[in-house]
Amino acid sequence: MKQKIKDMLAAVVYFFYEKGVLRNRIRVHSIDETIDELLHTEKSMVRFGDGEIVMIKGVDLMLQKASAEIAEGLKEILAYRHDDLLVTIPGIFDGLSDHHRASRQFWRDHLLFCRKTYETYCNPDRVYYTTFVSRCYYFAKDRTPCDGWFAKIRKIWENRDVVIVEGTRTHNGVGNDLIDTAQSIERIICPPSDAYSALPAILEACTAYEKDRLFLLSVGVAAKFLATELFKQGYRVLDIGNLDLEYEWYVRQTLGKCKLEKHDITGEEANRKAALHDKAYAAYLEQVKVWL
Repeated sequence: MKQKIKDMLAAVVYFFYEKGVLRNRIRVHSIDETIDELLHTEKSMVRFGDGEIVMIKGVDLMLQKASAEIAEGLKEILAYRHDDLLVTIPGIFDGLSDHHRASRQFWRDHLLFCRKTYETYCNPDRVYYTTFVSRCYYFAKDRTPCDGWFAKIRKIWENRDVVIVEGTRTHNGVGNDLIDTAQSIERIICPPSDAYSALPAILEACTAYEKDRLFLLSVGVAAKFLATELFKQGYRVLDIGNLDLEYEWYVRQTLGKCKLEKHDITGEEANRKAALHDKAYAAYLEQVKVWL
């Protein structure tokens, strides 16, 4: 009953927000505009999902404990200070008609509690880019555009030397062709939780590479800070979050969310066992240059 009341209240509040009764000063580019900006420029990207927004409010996430230091850092990054470092936020402020029912309700509930956080810390002089660039399958009521979106996304790293910075469970591109367009792939494997505390070691491993490398990050909240620092040091870096998960669902044409087997394979030893039966894990092990 409590959830039903919350959902009804969220729907009413969102209606007033959508109709302009509640002030909306936050502007967000579309998925196509976001992909095109990444495809046709050398700009970097840092992404804010619902998790980063609630962490600003001091809420723990499953894989990262909240702290005042993290919250203050996230506020600074969300303010969008750099022209060539795109900041993405959920594109939920001008309507949710393109979302399926469950996704619409999730984001209405999110805004019910987090609208003031966006309004307080987002830069009113910026047009943000959309976080749905890396979550472009599950939310969609009409999934027809996904073919074109993913085709363009795969061109972003076409013929590039890529360094993937990810957690032990993530396995970006393992068992699918998401990153096969890259010229080369190397990996830095990070702790599965509290990666923020490992940032100095992760940064040291990243900066051992030349600046011609394209970095793809999937290390949760820590990725916001890593992306910003690597960008400042002259690297191109894209915080892709759970893009691989969305791509897997797209390839499988799932109706909803589903668990991936590769997320149960954690650590070097488990990957070596998997490699005995699946060459995708053998290739993954060859790409890993650092285990942290």
